[in-house]
Amino acid sequence: MEFDKIYNKGQAQLFKNNYLEYLTKTHPLVIWGLYLPILILLPIYAFNYIGFSGLNIFLLFLGGIFFWSLFEYLMHRFVFHYVAHTDRGKRINYVLHGNHHEYPRDKERLFMPAAPSLIISSTLFFLFWLVLDKNIFAFFPGFILGYLIYGSMHYAIHAWNPPFKWMKGLWRNHHLHHYKRDHKAFGVSSTLWDHVFGTMFDLKNEKEDKEKVKELMFK
Repeated sequence: MEFDKIYNKGQAQLFKNNYLEYLTKTHPLVIWGLYLPILILLPIYAFNYIGFSGLNIFLLFLGGIFFWSLFEYLMHRFVFHYVAHTDRGKRINYVLHGNHHEYPRDKERLFMPAAPSLIISSTLFFLFWLVLDKNIFAFFPGFILGYLIYGSMHYAIHAWNPPFKWMKGLWRNHHLHHYKRDHKAFGVSSTLWDHVFGTMFDLKNEKEDKEKVKELMFK
């Protein structure tokens, strides 16, 4: 996903229709507010009406978070960075993710907008329910929290320097994904699966380009 120029100002125009264009943008707090009831109400339902123990809910919730990390990696690697060979495919790629690589300072397109987000999450809930049955009521909130953490981490990586030294590798991995090679470093909220599948940058041998990093930061 290479571009002749990376823009430090502005944002891509994805649609000519102003209403559709508006629907492609969102704020992190909007998405948190949208999914917060799921995080709270589904575990309560599992406890009060299905009879799950607190431990069962906790373990399934953690399982949902863990599964999200794998889902995030696979989506980023094989969907968002799918190499399309047709004009339509390239257009879809650009709308999904390419615009973020061309305009990395665009704050309004780091989370999936509300409408498509609800459609996708509802579809995933149904698919998970077919496999997990009633366990979905404790598993799915964890999965959603994983998504919210991912989006928030993505925002933080572009907005600020790492708050703790042990997080620097995560920051650098994503920055290198943007300005070095976008076919590596697909984990955003975690580098776990980059290590597992061999797509982690060798940070010890990668020179830190502070000027390039600044170009990717919001401030």
